[in-house]
Amino acid sequence: MKRIVKHCLAGLGLALAVVGTMAGTSSGQGVVRAQYGDWQMSCDTPPGASFEQCAIIQNVMAEDQPNVGLSVIVLRTADREARLLRVLAPLGVLLPNGLGLNVDGQDMGRVAFVRCLPNGCIAEVVLDDSLIETLSNGTDAIFVVFKTPEEGIGIPVSLNGFKDGFAQLP
Repeated sequence: MKRIVKHCLAGLGLALAVVGTMAGTSSGQGVVRAQYGDWQMSCDTPPGASFEQCAIIQNVMAEDQPNVGLSVIVLRTADREARLLRVLAPLGVLLPNGLGLNVDGQDMGRVAFVRCLPNGCIAEVVLDDSLIETLSNGTDAIFVVFKTPEEGIGIPVSLNGFKDGFAQLP
């Protein structure tokens, strides 16, 4: 948990600079370029940018609550200096509890939400080599959002294709 929080704080400045860059992509406005297992590579040129930015994306719904879904977006920042995991959660989640992550039964900790937009709230973390390796070699991730301090909703995300998709990010 401390590792995720530390990296989130380290990348907060970068994260806020690019929060809106791929937000449109998560709602389907980008151009899908490739499919890697359960991940799609989508590309879009942000307003005012001179080049295209790509991300691998997976949109998922909670199995037992079809009105609760996430968009999981992985991208490199425009300056190519950082790699980000950005999750767009629905409005109405409990913000102070943050977003939890579990990979193949291992608790990876929680990360804070950094901003809410009209279509949801964003949690973001800078991906270090260790977390990339965990996600690349994993099978299943569970992202956890909270409705109340006691009620977490686990939303499964397949890691099938993550490694190949991540390797192809420009």
